[in-house]
Amino acid sequence: MNPKIDQYLIDGCMRCKYGGTPQCKVNNWKEELVLLRHIMLACGLTEDLKWGVPCYTSGNKNIALVSAFKDYSSLSFFKGVLLKDPKKILQQQGKSSQSARLIKFTNPEQIIQQQEVLKTYILEAIEIEKSGVKVEFKKNPEPTPEELFQKFDENPALKKAFYALTPGRQRGYIIHFSQPKKTETRFSRIEKCIPNILNGKGLNDR
Repeated sequence: MNPKIDQYLIDGCMRCKYGGTPQCKVNNWKEELVLLRHIMLACGLTEDLKWGVPCYTSGNKNIALVSAFKDYSSLSFFKGVLLKDPKKILQQQGKSSQSARLIKFTNPEQIIQQQEVLKTYILEAIEIEKSGVKVEFKKNPEPTPEELFQKFDENPALKKAFYALTPGRQRGYIIHFSQPKKTETRFSRIEKCIPNILNGKGLNDR
């Protein structure tokens, strides 16, 4: 067990003002997170803290994340789209997510009842990673709005941070910025998202 994860279960990700306080969302899902942690370790995965949350790897390759959100806890597979999902329990992680898929939990019993199923999914994810199979990403199927290019010209750090995001996060922003018809509204949406982009967060990341 990695002591970084022990600390995460106490203080949370520390990326918001509630980190280390009773209001941290990790406290709402601690039992679920501990159960998921034990299942991941039982499958032979190595745990580390990445992006502020528990990340489980095999051969230094990322397999899955265990996370706490406002309304649920989750087990998220990096290449979840490649899993067979016979139980139909995987969900898309936002409309623009091309690779990751997650399973949501709102009580410990859900995890306990499905622990053997979860192990099967985890072991399959490990084998997929070992096989070297890669997800074929669509490269920006939506055109990047001109307003975003203008912001890149004004702020080179924003451009660098945006293109450092995963393809799914980039696409999520592009879709969000492109929806309004008025250019003023597009600029407004971009401005509101700049802090998250600079912090390496996706549109729906908390």
